[in-house]
Parts: sequence; structure tokens; C-alpha cells
Amino acid sequence: MTKYFIPCLYIYKGKAVTGFGHKNTFASGNLSELSMFYSDHGADRLLVFDFSNGDADHDRSIACIKDICKSSQIPVYGAGNVKRVEDVKKLIYAGCSMVVLNAGKPGNIEILEEVSKRFGKDKIAVCISSVDEYLPAKELIEEYASMLLLLDNIDEEIRKESSLPIVLHTNHGDAGRVIELLTKESIDSISGSCVSGTDMNLAALKAEAAKAGIQVNMLVSSIKWEELKTDEKGLVPCIVQDYRNGQVLMMAYMNEESFRKTLETGRMTYYSRSRQSLWTKGETSGHFQYVKSMDIDCDGDTILAKVAQIGAACHTGNRSCFFTPLVETQYDDTNPLHVFQDVYDIIMDRKRHPKEGSYTNYLFDKGIDKILKKVGEENTEIIIAAKNPDPEEIKYEISDYLYHLMVLMAERGVTWDDITSELAKR
Repeated sequence: MTKYFIPCLYIYKGKAVTGFGHKNTFASGNLSELSMFYSDHGADRLLVFDFSNGDADHDRSIACIKDICKSSQIPVYGAGNVKRVEDVKKLIYAGCSMVVLNAGKPGNIEILEEVSKRFGKDKIAVCISSVDEYLPAKELIEEYASMLLLLDNIDEEIRKESSLPIVLHTNHGDAGRVIELLTKESIDSISGSCVSGTDMNLAALKAEAAKAGIQVNMLVSSIKWEELKTDEKGLVPCIVQDYRNGQVLMMAYMNEESFRKTLETGRMTYYSRSRQSLWTKGETSGHFQYVKSMDIDCDGDTILAKVAQIGAACHTGNRSCFFTPLVETQYDDTNPLHVFQDVYDIIMDRKRHPKEGSYTNYLFDKGIDKILKKVGEENTEIIIAAKNPDPEEIKYEISDYLYHLMVLMAERGVTWDDITSELAKR
């Protein structure tokens, strides 16, 4: 089983609380920068604890967690201040891939079955601080949770009772101690301040763990560099593509050293022919490219990298380097992602720049109640059309519905990126 490194980020009074330097220091740090720091330095998951008090404070924390999930390149686990089913829903809707229920809090075990069935067992974990907390609820936990988070070194006792993956949260130990803990069969992953400090190089720690025979989450190429066909300078061209929509972003060159660094860090690193040196995309602009996959073509001489692009790929500020048209024939772009985005962009343009006589502006002018009424009406039209054997009618009604749905999305500030990201998590 792959063992994960899971740093912690804490939220207190609507602000970020970091575990830097093996100390939990209250700070108002930039949430995006903090979450990206961990994914940028080898973390596999991010555990976020909500230390808020009261509903207003809790809502601020949920907003913070939403920002963290949006900017993080790794899955986020939400924990702390979970008391009701509604709290679990808020964390999942905020973007958390898993929610941790504290077995020591009154009512949490009672809602375990309900939230597991409603949101999926794979999204529910249980936090345990003692064997006495676990044993009375063992049957429910084993059936309705998918992971255990231990707040004390009770992993060996719990392993005798449970087959669920165990994450040990500890604030003690250096790199050597972390390796030692991960060699134990009773521990599947490590969390806490011991892996949260800026002084902890998780990428290097993973390499050490791998040398110790521990299976960790690292990029490993199925083909050795020596098997690729390089040019006379030892270079291979690399085409870079947005993993979400397939857009070609740029083309650069890689040598063996940049290829290995890309695998080690998870960030695209290239070889500059003009400077004759390595360069990691984003090291000066912050526009990093996080590796999602890398493939080699049939001749073994060109790499295709699919990445999560932060900001613009081109030095001109354009999303893609390929933005200057040369020739074009008239054609209909039927790529669903492009069509939906193009229609949405037109709707947003109408919202920002009203046009007299525009039906879209008529809907925006009438407000949310009118938009909702139309969405409801079009939904009913789909149901009626579905009873008709003619497929043309239902295609027309679904198209009508999708247009009005996008007007609603624009009115409420929801984008297709938001929707596709949410669907991808399910």
C-alpha cells in the first residue's frame, strides 16, 4: 500500500494557522500560497482542521477551506468542528475529498451511518484519540468509514482491531523518526507538525523512504530516459497540454536532468537551449505546471505532458503560446467543453455589457426569480419531450434548458470550471 505524507493546516478565527517549524504558529498567511506550498513540496494530501467557535466563525472557516481546496493541487481532508450532517455537507461542498468525524465528540458516531450513505463511505474518516473511543463504536466505524486518523501513538492497538488505513497524526519527530514510523505495518500515512514544517523537504524524505523499501507516492517513468530517442544534443521536445480541456499550452525541450527533476518534484522542468540551463516553469512568474501525466509518442522521440497550469503558460500573459492565427477554414467546433464555455462567455459578456433587445439581458434585468422560473419551465419541457418518440424535440428542449441553466450559473457566479471540478471529484 502506498503511504502518504499529509501536512496540516489549521483555521482559527478565519485565518490560516500553520504548523511551520514544528510549531503551530497563528498566522494570517495567504491561503492559496500556503496550500500550494505543500503540494509544491511533495505533500500527498492536506489535512485542514477548523478551530472556529460559533456559527459566524465557522462560516468564515468554511470560506477559508473553500479557498484552500480551490488552489490546492492535492486532495484536502476537512476536520474539526463537525457536529451535524450539515457540517459534513458544507465541507464536501467546499471541495474536501474527505471529512473527518471526531469519535470523541457527542453525536458524531450517531451521524456516521447517515453521512456515509449520503456522501459515500470513501469520503468519511473517523478521528480517534484512544482505544476506549474506538471499541464501543468499532462496528459502525468499520462499516461506514474508510480511514482512521489517530491523535496518539495507539496504532498497534488499533491495527489489531481494524483493517482500515491508519493515518498517525503526531507533532513529534524528525525525518528519521518519520521514516521509522512509516516502516511500521500499523501505520499507512503520517500527518502532523512533523511533516508540516517549511524545514521538512518532503520530496527528499520520500526518496529516503523509497530507499528504505517504503512504497510512497512518487512519479516513476515506465521507460528509462536512455530508451528515448534524443536529438544530437540529448534533447527531446515536449508538448504541454491542459489536462482539463486538452488545450495545447506550449512546447519546450527536456534533457535527462530536467526529465528526472520533473519526476522528483512533480513540476514541469525543461532545458533552455538559449541559456543552456534547466528552468522550472513558474519559478519566476509563479505560473507552475503540475504534472498529471506524461506519454511518449510511437517513435519515442516526443513527450506529451498533461498538466495543471497555474496562470498563463506563455510569457506574453496568454494562456497558451499558440494564440496567433495563420490560416483557418470555417468549421463548427462541437467539442462540448468549448461549446459550453463559448455560450457561457457570451452570456457573461451580456451581463457585463448589456445589449438592447437581448433576451439574456431581459432575464438578468428581471432577476433571480424570473431566471429560476424559466429553469423550472424548461425542465418540465424536457420531461414532456422525453415522452415523445421524436429525438429532435428532446434535443431542442435540453439545449434550451442548458442555456437557461448557464444564465443561472452566470447570475450566481458559478463557472464551468467549478462544475467540472466538482463532477471530477465524484
